[in-house]
Amino acid sequence: MSEIAKPAADEPAIDAEALKKAEQFIEAEEGASNKLRGALGIFVSATAVVMSLFHLYTAYAIVPAQVLRPVHVGFVLFLSYLLFPVAKRYRHRIMWWDWAAAFAAVAVIAYILWGGDDIWDRNTSPDNWDIVFGTALILLILEGMRRASGWVMPVVVASFVLYALFGEQLPGSWAHRSYEVGRLVGHLYMTLEGIFGVAVDVSSSLIILFTIYGAFLQFSGAGKFFIDFSFSAMGGKSTSAGRTVVLASFLLGGPSGSGVATTVTLGSVAYPMLVRAGYGKNAAGGLLAAGGLGAIISPPVLGAAAFLIAEFLKISYLDVLLMATIPTLLYYFALFLMVEIDARKFGMSTVKYVQVESLWSLTKNYWFHFLSLVSIVVFMLMGYSPVLSVFWATVFSFATSFLHRDCALFSYDLFRGREPLVKGIFGSKFFKALEAGSTGVLNVATTCAGAGIIVGVVTLTGLGLKFSSIIIDYAGGSLLLTAIYTSLIVWIVGLAVPVTASYIICAVIAAPAMIKLGVPDFAAHMFIFYYAVLSEVSPPTALSPFAAAAITGGDPYKTTLQSWKYTLPAFLVPFMFVLDPSGVGLLLTGSIKTLGNADWGSIAIVTVTAALGIASLAGGVQGWLFKRTTWIERVMLIVAGLALVYPTTTADIVGLTLFAVVVAIQFVRIRATRQPA
Repeated sequence: MSEIAKPAADEPAIDAEALKKAEQFIEAEEGASNKLRGALGIFVSATAVVMSLFHLYTAYAIVPAQVLRPVHVGFVLFLSYLLFPVAKRYRHRIMWWDWAAAFAAVAVIAYILWGGDDIWDRNTSPDNWDIVFGTALILLILEGMRRASGWVMPVVVASFVLYALFGEQLPGSWAHRSYEVGRLVGHLYMTLEGIFGVAVDVSSSLIILFTIYGAFLQFSGAGKFFIDFSFSAMGGKSTSAGRTVVLASFLLGGPSGSGVATTVTLGSVAYPMLVRAGYGKNAAGGLLAAGGLGAIISPPVLGAAAFLIAEFLKISYLDVLLMATIPTLLYYFALFLMVEIDARKFGMSTVKYVQVESLWSLTKNYWFHFLSLVSIVVFMLMGYSPVLSVFWATVFSFATSFLHRDCALFSYDLFRGREPLVKGIFGSKFFKALEAGSTGVLNVATTCAGAGIIVGVVTLTGLGLKFSSIIIDYAGGSLLLTAIYTSLIVWIVGLAVPVTASYIICAVIAAPAMIKLGVPDFAAHMFIFYYAVLSEVSPPTALSPFAAAAITGGDPYKTTLQSWKYTLPAFLVPFMFVLDPSGVGLLLTGSIKTLGNADWGSIAIVTVTAALGIASLAGGVQGWLFKRTTWIERVMLIVAGLALVYPTTTADIVGLTLFAVVVAIQFVRIRATRQPA
């Protein structure tokens, strides 16, 4: 695919060292994997391809959960021990202990498959070998998580295990009956409520299929097309640089599925343009990170946690997409407003690029990438299950890649007999996409396996109900305080663990508190999902801003503060889900089946007030509406914004009044400056 946007000669270049540093943040999120060559590289790549083909097969065929989930965990652990070294000094080679751990994982899974139904039936009274193999699996998962994502998640999981084993030694409300090792291992290893529970179910049946689907889009050139399309579509105005980042981040969210990867991919191309437009290093990094964050909350793929919402609530994934629609639009509305204000506040310039290919020509040649992106939603609307939808969307993406020579997943020369068959297949983008589909899921899948241990402990000990009672007691029964405490808990948990883990932990320990106070379960889970996403821009794990700072050369923490500035207005919106019944309208009633009976007038009102609240907060945070605000106007805008996102009639009236007063004052001031002296 040809380049659509080329920087001018005087644009700042991004050196290789900056990109290398940015890649380290992707590794922090997805694991620092070995780069293997020769026979070892072929073996590991072939194993990853077999894993992808197996999961594509299970999407179409019927495979029992007692087989699919353990096999999935076996594949994940086997590849994790071969691809993620025990320490950095052992990178790019496989040591004997890696092989030992990898085959130990296979043995543990083989044992449970060989045991058949008998092993599942004796989970309350496991024998000695059951305990040995179950304990080995728990230890292998802890080490697999450590290799893939660092120490924090294994420590958290181990803490939950200790909580189950030594409950009687804990004080007050936290105390519970202690469980013996055999009873705990039986529950975690020999049931579908522990390691092989909801999280691994979603990882084995949805997340990996979506990862394969994203890899097919990426290797067919969809990601590059979306960047090129955005550059071409948004050119010509002072706001075009910021708008390009916002639009491209939304389109890239589908193929990448990762906030950090989207940030780095977009930043490596768009940062020079942002500099020429007038953005400082920290502001440019903040905008890139905020755009990357949108990849996690944007349909049709969202982040991995979205699949877990569907499974926890026993609803269709299409319902989750539906619920995310208006909040996603509001998020990008906030980013566009911030970009517009930036351009006026800082007097930004128009960025000119040499257009190699017009928007029309680009769209005419590569239009099918849009179909690939939305095909999954189309299949779900046709009545297919999410699993079958993503399977056929992947097939569709494969088929449409051949509509252009540059995008074909198999070389045209292979079909014409001009390329050797073996080389043509194993060197093809198709083979690489299958490999990337499996290797790209390892970080999330190990996290899901570890999260299964947490969920198992919570269900066994009743920790969720205990924790919710404690939250409600501290809040004095107030829904507002409960929501604030819950958001803080999710945010604090998210400081240390990835989005998926943060959501799972808080879904089982914090969501029951809001549900107990009358919040619909889907609203409570969406509230937690959005605040779990904040971990992407919250230090010390602010991976997206830190990756952006590596590219821009800015200060990581100042870049994080800038990303907060861009995302703050939209992240107050989730409070509307839970504080008043009318706020649920932002989630479109939570189900596609109830849309026909929805109160569209109420939905329209709550959406408009939310948008006005975001606009007011954006103006208050930036200190600029139509022109620079006074400190009084700034305070009024912030208060108006907070009132407008609180979904009650009184609050809306107060917010609208304050917002209207500031607008009127601004117009009077503008007219006064235009009057001749």
